[in-house]
Amino acid sequence: QVQLVESGGGLVQAGGSLRLSCVAPGSIFRLRTMGWYRQAPGKQRELVATIAKSGTTNYADAVKGRFTISRDNAKNTVYLQMNSLKPEDTAVYYCKADPVLPGLSDYWGQGTQVTVSS
Repeated sequence: QVQLVESGGGLVQAGGSLRLSCVAPGSIFRLRTMGWYRQAPGKQRELVATIAKSGTTNYADAVKGRFTISRDNAKNTVYLQMNSLKPEDTAVYYCKADPVLPGLSDYWGQGTQVTVSS
């Protein structure tokens, strides 16, 4: 069972910051695009940001300019720095390791709760 372990969630006031971390097994991490997704109550899971093994990043429009995704290949860890948080950022945040090739397995973490109070 492949485990991606997220940490760093919590309760923060609007305008505040949090940094999420996700550690993956090295055999999974080094070959894959890593991503952060979120799911708010009553809503579908949505993309937040992705980072390829090359370092190329992609962001959802809702978080551009506020969130930064990064990866430390030596630590098999992907981060999500979240600044200027808004109540609408409240969700469970999930780490994902993309398939190496289409049709192969992807992997998800268990999720970490982020709550932003107004």
